[in-house]
This record gives sequence, C-alpha cells and structure tokens, in this order.
Amino acid sequence: QVQLVESGGGLVQAGGSLRLSCVASGRTFSNYAMGWFRQAPGKEREFVASIAWSGGTTYYANSVKGRFTISRDNAKNTVYLQMNSLEPEDTAVYYCAAMPRTIYSRGTYSTGARYDYWGQGTQVTVSS
Repeated sequence: QVQLVESGGGLVQAGGSLRLSCVASGRTFSNYAMGWFRQAPGKEREFVASIAWSGGTTYYANSVKGRFTISRDNAKNTVYLQMNSLEPEDTAVYYCAAMPRTIYSRGTYSTGARYDYWGQGTQVTVSS
C-alpha cells in the first residue's frame, strides 16, 4: 500500500501561483511514477501532469502546458505541482496518484485507471 497526502491548495486570485505537494508513505516511492489529476464540480476527472520515477520524463495536459511544472524529490518521498498564471478554469480538487513505474509510458500516463493509489485531494480555487 502507498498512502498519499496532498497539501498546498487554497484560494488565489487569477494570475497567481500555488505549489501543491504530495507526500507518499508505505512502499518505495521511487518504484512509482506519479501523476496529478483534477476534478471540477460537475465535470469528470482529468489528467493534469505526470512524472517518471526518475523525474526524467514528464507529460502535461495541453491546458496547463507552460504554466504548470511537475517535479519530485525521491529523498523526501514528495511530488510537487508548481502552478503559475492560474486561471478561474483551474478551480478544482487536485489529486495525486501513483502508478507502478514499469507501466508508465506514453500510452498510460494520462489514464486514471492505470494509477493504483490516490490521495484525498486538495481544493484549489482561483477567483477572477
């Protein structure tokens, strides 16, 4: 089992920044690729960003490319999501998730069902 706990959400004005953190415990963190997803009220969950176990390969949703940056620190068992130039459309609950590193690829990174573990989420609200 891997336990994931997100933090860093909050209320911010449009154009502002937030950094989300997700701390993992349980199994070896470096055995997992990590992803961030989000779900807005009345909408389906959507992929935001992902990162390989080594930090060497990252993917982003087109809607956040150039504004968000995913990173990880395996020594701290933590994955981050730096969010800049926030827009009201970024308002959502943000979840981190863990995928076994052996299956992380261009074909799987955005598929929620391929992630085995999920955090409880952190709310991000962007006001206009």
